[in-house]
Amino acid sequence: MSANVRPQSMERITTEKLANAFIEEQVAELRKQIGTKKVLLALSGGVDSSVVAALLIKAVGKQLVCVHVNHGLLRKGEPEQVIEVFRNQMNANLIYVDAVDRFLDKLAGVSDPEQKRKIIGAEFIRVFEEEARKLENIEFLAQGTIYPDIIESAGVKAHHNVGGLPEDLKFQLVEPVKLLFKDEVRVVGKALGLPDNMVYRQPFPGPGLGVRCTGAITRDRLEAVRESDAILREEFAKNGLAGKVWQYFTIVPDYKSTGVIDGKRSWDWPVVIRAVNTTDAMTATVENIPFELLQHITDRIIHEVKGVNRVLYDISPKPIATIEWE
Repeated sequence: MSANVRPQSMERITTEKLANAFIEEQVAELRKQIGTKKVLLALSGGVDSSVVAALLIKAVGKQLVCVHVNHGLLRKGEPEQVIEVFRNQMNANLIYVDAVDRFLDKLAGVSDPEQKRKIIGAEFIRVFEEEARKLENIEFLAQGTIYPDIIESAGVKAHHNVGGLPEDLKFQLVEPVKLLFKDEVRVVGKALGLPDNMVYRQPFPGPGLGVRCTGAITRDRLEAVRESDAILREEFAKNGLAGKVWQYFTIVPDYKSTGVIDGKRSWDWPVVIRAVNTTDAMTATVENIPFELLQHITDRIIHEVKGVNRVLYDISPKPIATIEWE
């Protein structure tokens, strides 16, 4: 049987007891595989890479070098959370790379969605490669590959963007959760002590907020996406929707409309709210948000987010619409 085929006898990890048994087994295997060498991990702050980081910290401690690249397309507070959880609480060997200007300068004036994705992916690889070449005695590369990635993409974790590293680096792969499904990864993360808002983080696209700032990305419109998204997430959490709705976010499209602010005509962006439920992401239904809550969220966004004068709610199911706008 291939090492990448999940054994039929493998029990589903649904409880803390099963998760702890898996952790104990993986820690032993990781120590055996890595020995006294060092291992490198691109730590995005997403569920998969965070659980892999926590596993490796438990197994080999400071032999793990985590690299967190802030490309400016993360949600509000996410880089700070990665630093707080992994460096301050778990004492990880964490390298933080502020590459915001580098990414946004590369993306300036680029409106085609696929070109944007390629630029973000390629630039991430370049930044990660540069950091890797600064380090010595790194023999292993850890990835947050999970079982659906193996099924769907021949084992390449495309959204981590590390599959394109140059061959001369000669890293051996470490993939401790590659036989787990996403729900199992979350159970393991919870057992490892990661915070709930990291373990139960909703799906987030590889290019981040870059696909929610439609068209050519500008810094002010990107900030409007980030701030409006933070308001939406805060209100959903307060009103019991955070665990009920599969995915919810805001989009700020590349066009403006007329409004009136303080008695003066304004020419500003709309914010679009998207909230959907799905089981497989192939089809999706729109969440029926109470109108009073929508009004409250709208009031907060138009008064707290700079450059916005209108809020819309996308009620389009998938198909025909997709979940994301780009």
